[in-house]
Amino acid sequence: MQVLITHGSVARTRVLHFRRWQLAAAALGLAAGMLLIAGAGYHFLFLQAARERWPVVSQMVRWVVSEDIARQERFMRENLDAMAQKVGEMQARLISLQMAGERVAGMAGVQPEELLPPAPAASAGAGGPYRPAAGEPSLDGLAVALDELEDLATLNADLFTLAETRLFERRLQSLMVPSSRPLDGPVGSGFGFRSDPFNGRRALHTGLDFPAPLGSPIHAAAGGVVVSTATHPDYGQMLVIDHGNGLTTRYAHASRIRVAPGDLVRREQHVADVGSTGRSTGPHLHFEVLVEGVPQNPAKFLLGRVPGAGAAARQMAAGRVIN
Repeated sequence: MQVLITHGSVARTRVLHFRRWQLAAAALGLAAGMLLIAGAGYHFLFLQAARERWPVVSQMVRWVVSEDIARQERFMRENLDAMAQKVGEMQARLISLQMAGERVAGMAGVQPEELLPPAPAASAGAGGPYRPAAGEPSLDGLAVALDELEDLATLNADLFTLAETRLFERRLQSLMVPSSRPLDGPVGSGFGFRSDPFNGRRALHTGLDFPAPLGSPIHAAAGGVVVSTATHPDYGQMLVIDHGNGLTTRYAHASRIRVAPGDLVRREQHVADVGSTGRSTGPHLHFEVLVEGVPQNPAKFLLGRVPGAGAAARQMAAGRVIN
């Protein structure tokens, strides 16, 4: 395509040559510019009409905008309904979890008065899924429901933490009860009155004797802290372990003590070796259990070894002293 440009009768004629793609590009650019101008004018016109409420145009604007608003409201309503359903399901699950937590807390020994008090409005039994008061879900209602769910989740977490703490305390308490045999083998002399092996007189034997070969390992009957490793004229080399709550165990006539005062020992740890030191007729372990310094029958603490031992250990775990 050629375009001739002339100016006057004596002016030189200019010839411009355009190819097809150049013409197509120019046409597209012109169309795009016109669309942008038309869109800007349309937008400005409708905005101006909406602000100034022009008689005819404003009605068209309200019709277009109302359709758009209605579409947005339908979309929001559908999403709010779905969110409200999810919130209801979460609330029902959390209530079930709370009930399970209360059962677990009861099994762990948590008293009802130790649990957090219910909300003031829930003086009677309450529960069930979330249902907005007005019958229609709203953003404000969902926000309130989510806050309540957060509080309920926090309460459940605290409840399980308390139950876990109590279970751990009970486990520690059971570990501190001397219920493990310090030495394998039969019992020689039991707890109670007997004839003294040296003079034959009637005397109280305050522990259990476990005859065993010299050097046999002696194990701690429970976890605790070593408080003494002294040598006594009657007990010989003696080891005393404190298990807390006024409960101690004594291991006498040892040939060797393998721990020192202040050491932490665990249940069934090798703490000494059998000997015949002190007032002894032969290699054996003299084992005592004392509560507030008062000798108790050790057989009552050895779980599954002596009849009645299990009940005695459970009484100690519950905090009752056996006399």
